[in-house]
Amino acid sequence: MDKKWEEMTPEEKREVRFRRWLDAESIQFVSSEAKKRYQERVTRIIKAIKMEEPDRIPLNLAPGAFPAIYRGGTLKEHMYDFQKMKDDFISFHQEYDMDFAMAPLAWPGKLFDILDFKLMKWPGHGVPEDGTFFQYVEDAYMKEEEYDELINNTYDFYTRKMLPRITGTLEPLQYLGAFNPAFFVPVGFVAPFARPDVQNAFQQLVKASEVFMEWDMTIGETVQQIHSMGFPTWGSSLTITAYDMIGDFLRGTRGIMLDMYRCPDKLLEAIDKFTLQTIELGLRNVETDLCPVIFIPLHKGSDTWMSNEQFKKFYWPCLKTLMVALYKEGLVPFPLAESTYNKRLEIIADVPHGSTMWWFEDIDIKRAKEIVGKNTSIAGGITASLLSAGSKQEVEDCVKQLVEDCGKDGGYMMSVTASIEQAVPENLHTLMEAVKEYGTY
Repeated sequence: MDKKWEEMTPEEKREVRFRRWLDAESIQFVSSEAKKRYQERVTRIIKAIKMEEPDRIPLNLAPGAFPAIYRGGTLKEHMYDFQKMKDDFISFHQEYDMDFAMAPLAWPGKLFDILDFKLMKWPGHGVPEDGTFFQYVEDAYMKEEEYDELINNTYDFYTRKMLPRITGTLEPLQYLGAFNPAFFVPVGFVAPFARPDVQNAFQQLVKASEVFMEWDMTIGETVQQIHSMGFPTWGSSLTITAYDMIGDFLRGTRGIMLDMYRCPDKLLEAIDKFTLQTIELGLRNVETDLCPVIFIPLHKGSDTWMSNEQFKKFYWPCLKTLMVALYKEGLVPFPLAESTYNKRLEIIADVPHGSTMWWFEDIDIKRAKEIVGKNTSIAGGITASLLSAGSKQEVEDCVKQLVEDCGKDGGYMMSVTASIEQAVPENLHTLMEAVKEYGTY
């Protein structure tokens, strides 16, 4: 008799998810050859995750705005013309032969316009028209003395305080009544909806939702078509740490660093509360997304942000709890260690064996393989600067060195360390050819 899901070990659950990913019964492939290539690529990635030797080292890319720039277009076009985004990503996958790549990520510009979104700058809105990426606008949107409100009544705090602060269109939401048991008789609750500005805010939300649905549908169609061509993708399922959630969107980098000294207990209480939400976020799409790899960008845990002791107190517990929770559901945490983690390697190696694939940006990759790679798989090694400014020979030499430093015994996925907007097309082709030539086992 088959085991029930809750009776399975994490490894057994993962095998179920791996089989579903590999079988890809929901994908209508364009040809039998496309299905064959898809299954070869997925098998290659699974073996790397399981710290086994595949036929060769897999290659992972984060295209970013490259598909638009390669056509002669811009990221802004992708943000406002979803069909162009779709066409460009399809063309990109038709030309470049990688094993694994991030799904399209171009936020819906018109939605941001409607909401007057203040947490981000984007091309034409604080970033040059031909800008190739977004810029988050950090600030202490939540005050230090508001931790108790955040912790004790999170939904109300976000609705009546945070949304009015980060979206100009939704400023009138501050006039809504507080969510409390007095709403058992909802007389006072409805009063603010008589305000014209509150009514307009909800009307604009409807307009924004229409843009979201168009954008979301196009992203889904794009990913489905990429899959049908034989390419697995990642990035449809992601989450972040509770520390980053607070630091990125509520307190800002300066604010949360001060909180570690001024109100550490309140910060830790908030981190504990939001860790459950980060787990739920990571699990949100697991039944619809074939890929069991959960992307976790790490924004504020690097060597340059805090000491190892602070990392072990404020950052690592919520990150490890998140990753272990995902692993126990048969998923593959895929944390991107942004900036440098050279001082953290011994700490972050402490995860269940084979549970995680660590992706490094700025690291001594050979040392990472020796320390972290003994216990779990790793990715990284190809810098965006190499692809944008290096020669073909330098790209090939880098691949050879990475194969020597990280390829032994499997457990390694060669990967760019950042998105490749400014890459030279010839260097991308050289990268792929070199991996195929030198990365075999």
